[in-house]
Amino acid sequence: LIDQGVDVVFQHTDSPAPIQAAERRGVYAVGYASDMQHFGPKTVLTSIVNDWGPHYIRSAQAVMDGTWKSEDFWGGLAESTVVLPLNQEVLPAPVREEAGRLIESIRSGAFHPFTGPIRDQSGKERFAAGVSATNADLASMNYYVEGIKADLPK
Repeated sequence: LIDQGVDVVFQHTDSPAPIQAAERRGVYAVGYASDMQHFGPKTVLTSIVNDWGPHYIRSAQAVMDGTWKSEDFWGGLAESTVVLPLNQEVLPAPVREEAGRLIESIRSGAFHPFTGPIRDQSGKERFAAGVSATNADLASMNYYVEGIKADLPK
């Protein structure tokens, strides 16, 4: 990907290898599952940190209280299941401030990142302007969005 000219390496491998490769090549990266800044101190912009602790504590308490029920859990920023630590050394202050505002607006529900217009890579409108994808929509997504230059695996 780096040889093909990607601007940012974004991965879901639970491994530091993509981050380390990006660091060696001087390409920005986004970590996943844990804060990967120590693997790419000069290139990691942020990481999507999964913090299941608060959810497990709430679930365990519900079991003890006799109120637990089996259900899908789509935790995110609002539930503190997802944390986005910003790299203070790489991101300039104005970018960190704007990112912080955006993170807070997602957390508060004022901004939904999957709000249309959203088109697939063929240009077909999947979500009209102002329409937000539901969790069911996201779970059943079987297309790449506009701008992705790859074929969807069959």
